[in-house]
Amino acid sequence: MTAELVRGQNHPLSQARLEIRISAGTPIVAVAALGDDNGRIHGVEWVAHPGAPTQPGLEVPRQAAADHRLAVDLDAVPEAVHRVSVLLALPVGGTGPARFGAVAAPFVAVTGLDGGEVASYTITGLEAESAVVALELYRRQGAWKVRAVGQGYAGGLAELLTDQGLPQAHQLAGNINDAVAQGLARSVQAPLPRTADGDRSRQAAAPALGPDQGGTAPQPGPVPPMSPYGGQAPGGPGQPGPQQPSYPGAAPDPNAVTQPSASTAGAPIDYSHPRRQNAAPPPPPPTAPPAAPGQPAQPVAGDATGWSMEERLYNQVWGMFEDLARTTAAYRSAVDFAESRMDKELEQVLSDPRSRIGGQGDAAREAARTRHAELVAQAREALDRDLTQLAAEADVVEPALPPAYARWDNPVWHAYRVPMEIPMALRLGDLHLPEADRIRIPMLVRLPLERGLWIDSGAAGVSDGSFTDSHAMSRLAMETAVAHAARLLAVYPAGEFTVHVIDPAGSGAQSLAPLVQAGVLAAPPAGGAAGVADVLGRLTQRVDLVQMAVRGGAADSLPPGFDTSQQLLIVNDFPHGFDDRAVNQLRYLADEGPAFGVHLMMVADREESSGYGPLLDPLWRSLLRLTPVADDHLADPWVGHAWTYEPALLPPGSQVLQQVLSQVAAARTKFM
Repeated sequence: MTAELVRGQNHPLSQARLEIRISAGTPIVAVAALGDDNGRIHGVEWVAHPGAPTQPGLEVPRQAAADHRLAVDLDAVPEAVHRVSVLLALPVGGTGPARFGAVAAPFVAVTGLDGGEVASYTITGLEAESAVVALELYRRQGAWKVRAVGQGYAGGLAELLTDQGLPQAHQLAGNINDAVAQGLARSVQAPLPRTADGDRSRQAAAPALGPDQGGTAPQPGPVPPMSPYGGQAPGGPGQPGPQQPSYPGAAPDPNAVTQPSASTAGAPIDYSHPRRQNAAPPPPPPTAPPAAPGQPAQPVAGDATGWSMEERLYNQVWGMFEDLARTTAAYRSAVDFAESRMDKELEQVLSDPRSRIGGQGDAAREAARTRHAELVAQAREALDRDLTQLAAEADVVEPALPPAYARWDNPVWHAYRVPMEIPMALRLGDLHLPEADRIRIPMLVRLPLERGLWIDSGAAGVSDGSFTDSHAMSRLAMETAVAHAARLLAVYPAGEFTVHVIDPAGSGAQSLAPLVQAGVLAAPPAGGAAGVADVLGRLTQRVDLVQMAVRGGAADSLPPGFDTSQQLLIVNDFPHGFDDRAVNQLRYLADEGPAFGVHLMMVADREESSGYGPLLDPLWRSLLRLTPVADDHLADPWVGHAWTYEPALLPPGSQVLQQVLSQVAAARTKFM
């Protein structure tokens, strides 16, 4: 079973002869270094690089490439070696990007010689860094393990090697850059997605950002220019820039709706998961029955690329999300063109004095309106054709989704069993556009969560102003939070997800009853200022401890009995019950917690905390804003449409939640 690692996590290795497979969206340099028990590199002969590709137990490629395979034989490394580090760097002096923040998140996998994947790691969170320690294989008590590191260096290989204790770091970095420059012209570029006739590309070779990075969606405007490859031109919503949203509705990093307004914009998070072409060809996706001549192919669930049905469905949802965004953009652009053309023709009629005599003017105006109607009808016909195909695809995909991706009314929940491994993503709701109201795109976010969630309980936050009862909105927001928390509990293996609740005034007691009665919370909801201080203090201390262990290279040396599960803190009625110290702790958990297994779910009305002024702006920006009612506050990363988000709520009268939570509680009891 493959272990999908997060930063700092380790996994045992049962084989000595391994292959390290690296996939990125641009040519990179791969280096492997041997280290002693302190991780120190003793000399240049301890480093395998393009200029000297083989060292004892190591072999690396001779040039920069978008995909690499490194050979490792742990039995052949010297006895003094206790650590093998895999280093990645962007070529120096080339025409490519100069920082990892501008490229797809590199994906690294450790496999056996049979191609079976042992562990994998997607290196997210890089920005200005141009070199990174991807992962390390290390010896501990006679056995080897792999650890996901992800430590980046803005100073490139020279700074990285210096930090590893190599005396000749700058000289070796120069030699590596020279060797790479000689072979750079031969470097392998990342292949562009191929599209078969009648099929959309589902390769997801370049990262896409989607609604889980969201904030306020941009106002509708002209469609951004497209690049020759069909994507956004640089600087558009799909590229790093001022408008950068994010949602993986599917697809996201198996593997990230626009970086919004200033009040909600945050640094972009890369949810891409370029796990393709890094091993033997994946299992073929299901094939559709032959279509009749002239008819579109019948859709099939799981027809995207991927290494499992879960990943194929995930990428298929991403593909549907992108298709709907682009086909709607084409329709809106065609309608705008038809209207601007009609306006121009009518203006010409009015400016020509001859058109005011007789019936010439009336005829010209009628002709302009007729052409406008014809153009709009043609655009609508094309849109309807695409929507029909997408609707048919949605009809076959929705019933095939696993629990983590499925709606609460999907029958798959009636056969629910506590899973043995973490899924790739989680459904937080649905997205749809006004032109295609019948089509709902699942909004999927990658797991583990890379940012917290904010369930906006403010009635003023609803764009259409249709919901004005603040008490009803607060209750619905808390019910939404409980539904999301229950889903998170349901998709994690027993004992790997823990939920804490802060409810200072007890106003959420009724909504929290399903979690409390099922016994799935770590402790009863904390109330009062003392309860708030206690929970925040313990979780802050936990983040500090894990952070120190990871940064000190001792992530596997935490105290005995330490709870290594992912932690979720639900905060209701903020800022009631919070003093300045508690507010600072909350901000700290929002910023540092996700990287070390602590996640926030805020149920709050931002206006109620306005007394803090701009102090809390970073807190709101760091969280993904969701609403308990339908609202168009998210945007896609391709053309910036304002998508209507609908939360994943339980059907009225449904007993599914109680059934699922009872199984989670039973499995949790056995685990403990």
